[in-house]
Amino acid sequence: MREIRLDKVVLNIGIGNNDQKIDNARALLNKLTGRQAAHTVAKKRFPEFGIRKGQVIGAVVTLRGRQASEFLKSALDAANNTVQPGALANNSINFGIKEYIEFSGVKYDPKIGMLGLNINASFARRGVRVATRKRRNSSVDEKHRRIPGDELRAYLEKNFGAKVAERE
Repeated sequence: MREIRLDKVVLNIGIGNNDQKIDNARALLNKLTGRQAAHTVAKKRFPEFGIRKGQVIGAVVTLRGRQASEFLKSALDAANNTVQPGALANNSINFGIKEYIEFSGVKYDPKIGMLGLNINASFARRGVRVATRKRRNSSVDEKHRRIPGDELRAYLEKNFGAKVAERE
């Protein structure tokens, strides 16, 4: 039960209030994952950026299972198999890709333009679902829910070949 597993990978592209770029972001996520992207909506208003509450400001895709694992391998490869130490958080890793052409096998598309994306991968142990399921939920101990950074580093190195850079 202490085994760590990849729970999900979330890809996010935040654009702002440009409808054409939002369509391009959705097309890029569809091209990278083969899944239809959903819109992200502004929760607050930011008048200095011309963003109002409820406005579509980006695109997001969530991957689970084998597809998530395969995509995370290619995303870490695009990031040179290194992750900054600040990218590790409780049970997750968060990093960005500056340009989508860094993925192997993906070529520049002039219709899409040049976009980057954020990638967030969440990890969990078996049995954690007991706390979130609808029927007969129960509590899960903090020691089982939380994955320490050194265990997450070892898991990333073993399963994905990624190294966490040392702090300077």
